[in-house]
Amino acid sequence: MSRGSNSGRNLNIEWKVGAKHALYHHIGTWYHVLKRFPGALFDKDGYVLFSTESDFNNRSELHIGKHVSVPKGLSEIRGYIKVRT
Repeated sequence: MSRGSNSGRNLNIEWKVGAKHALYHHIGTWYHVLKRFPGALFDKDGYVLFSTESDFNNRSELHIGKHVSVPKGLSEIRGYIKVRT
């Protein structure tokens, strides 16, 4: 079931992820900072769920400052779950 757009909120519901905070970027390289946990970052094909703030903040693949940069893309992060093929 499609909710009409690829937003983190919509994909969180559609894919039954269960995140309290869900953010989306189509290619998975730039996000706002997650504030509530469990939190999830989504791209067009899948997501990574972070169970705690510590799990999110301690990922070396994420460059967290005012925003979150994911230089290699979300799909390269440990724990990435691919939903679309």
